[in-house]
Amino acid sequence: MSRPPNQEFQEWWNKQQSANGSEDLFPSSSENSRFLTVEISSPTVAEKERTRSARQLSWIYLLKFQQIANSIAFLTSGFISIVCTANRRIVTSNSAHPRSDSRRYRVIKVFLTVSVILLVFELVAYFRGWHFSPLTVESASAEVLDLAEYVYANWLDIRANYLAPPLQSLISMCIVLFLIQSVDRVVLVLGCFWIKFRGLKPLAEIDYSSDVENLNAEYYPMVLLQIPMCNEREFIHFCRTSLLKAKCRAVCVQDWPKDRMLVQILDDSDDLGVQGLIKAEVQKWQQRGVHIIYRHCLIRTGYKAGNLKSAMSCDYVKNYEFVAIFDADFQPTPDFLKNTVPYFKGHDDVALVQTRWAFVNKDENLVTRLQNINLAFHFEVEQQVNGWFINFFGFNGTAGVWRIKALEECGGWLERTTVEDMDIAVRAHLCGWKFIYVNDVKCLCELPESYETYKKQQHRWHSGPMQLFRLCFSDILRSKLFKGDASELSDEGKEDIEYRM
Repeated sequence: MSRPPNQEFQEWWNKQQSANGSEDLFPSSSENSRFLTVEISSPTVAEKERTRSARQLSWIYLLKFQQIANSIAFLTSGFISIVCTANRRIVTSNSAHPRSDSRRYRVIKVFLTVSVILLVFELVAYFRGWHFSPLTVESASAEVLDLAEYVYANWLDIRANYLAPPLQSLISMCIVLFLIQSVDRVVLVLGCFWIKFRGLKPLAEIDYSSDVENLNAEYYPMVLLQIPMCNEREFIHFCRTSLLKAKCRAVCVQDWPKDRMLVQILDDSDDLGVQGLIKAEVQKWQQRGVHIIYRHCLIRTGYKAGNLKSAMSCDYVKNYEFVAIFDADFQPTPDFLKNTVPYFKGHDDVALVQTRWAFVNKDENLVTRLQNINLAFHFEVEQQVNGWFINFFGFNGTAGVWRIKALEECGGWLERTTVEDMDIAVRAHLCGWKFIYVNDVKCLCELPESYETYKKQQHRWHSGPMQLFRLCFSDILRSKLFKGDASELSDEGKEDIEYRM
């Protein structure tokens, strides 16, 4: 069977012949070209248009329908996953927290529901043109109003006569508090400028910059270094990457006579794996001649305050004059004790020397950058100004050196609140002790890199101060510092301060 002729090619060939006339498609022999070049003009739009069959149209519509179905399925699955996650978190929070949290959650839901209903009611009234005033309630019976208009007019009367006055008073109170806080911030900033302009900084009476070996060991006071920790699961990774060794080394290699300091590893963990890793690291440093001991609390009460209280109850603590406290994620420099202990010399009324935090991951992400800005103001302005002018600021819980005598006189570590560092600072100040902040000495640490970790940290930091204020308010009123004669604070007055659990 013969092949049918190609009509399209024949038509194209005829057009080319008529357009080019007698010109040849082949190159001349003088050019010695080895290739055949044929110019083919593109078909016109009319030639490209072809009638689509019913099968092609059905396939096109099926593809579009599949795309729409996939989009709807994606949105539906995303919405379902969000709802399931929210329900799971709600169920977990209700089961993990006491009944008071569930009641608080129900109260929040009731207020949210009422607020949404009132907002919808206001929007409906606005779009329907119900621009009433509270005075229309008195004449509402004389006017022809439907039930919804009458209810809305009464709601305006209640809002204007009963809700607006207390809310306005609350707003005025908030404005006053904002102004007080603004004045406080302005005063702190001015004080910081004054300190920088005058070059003011605390001065130490002695200098330990010389070599330790060339000085008498008794020239150095006895110092206790405490590292409290509880279920530091990141230590498992730290040990594998030698970071735990770096942290222990930062404390153990202090440029201080070995027989004049003792390192306490206060492990409050219930994880046997973590305990074994920390014990092994402590034994390594013991073999190197460092005075370091591992202490584990069998009865875990009071969180960090209970851990520190248990460590201070040891008999050998009475042989030491100062105690330096470092959290598990802090790395002090080898000259930390040399830069802090001298400030106690010649100042028997100084209870605390606090240093500044330096963050190794401050540029990690946006969360760490914002935290660095906030904490930079806290250290550079708040603590430096308060430490210089009034000799009082809140203890940061770590990277500080305490006089053990001051801790004992103010009652020691108490387990009554979660902000044990602020608690002991307030009680020590009420007993007449002074604090020194050293902005030049820095201790390396890390910032929370995720929002969840940051949120937990801030909740822990801000949940305790109000409880502490309620516990210490009566003591503040009875203290002689409040009455203006702190210099005459005697030992009997110190013993009169009550420490309620």
